[in-house]
Amino acid sequence: HVQLQASGGGVVQAGGFLRLSCAASVRAFNTYNVGWFRQAPGKEREFVLAINWSGGRTSYADSVKGRFTISRDNAKNTVTLQMNSLKPEDTAVYYCAAVIGSSYYYTEKAAHEYNYWGQGTLVTVSS
Repeated sequence: HVQLQASGGGVVQAGGFLRLSCAASVRAFNTYNVGWFRQAPGKEREFVLAINWSGGRTSYADSVKGRFTISRDNAKNTVTLQMNSLKPEDTAVYYCAAVIGSSYYYTEKAAHEYNYWGQGTLVTVSS
């Protein structure tokens, strides 16, 4: 059973930065791909970024390219989402999710592809 704990959310001004962490309680974390999704009020959950089990492959939504980066430390069972140049439209609850990786080259972008989800952490960007 996989447990994910997202943390690091808060309130920040536009142009600022935040770092979110996803901590996993699972054996063999280095076999899991991890994705970050977000859900703004009144909107559907959307893909943000994903990283494969080794950290060697990543995928980004166009809306965050050049501003957000994802990395992982398999020794610490954590995945980090670094968010820079934040915009008010980045305001959302951010969720991390995990699934056992099927291929080095493939990172999942659809929510239904993930089996395990954290509880979410709120990011609010003020203008």
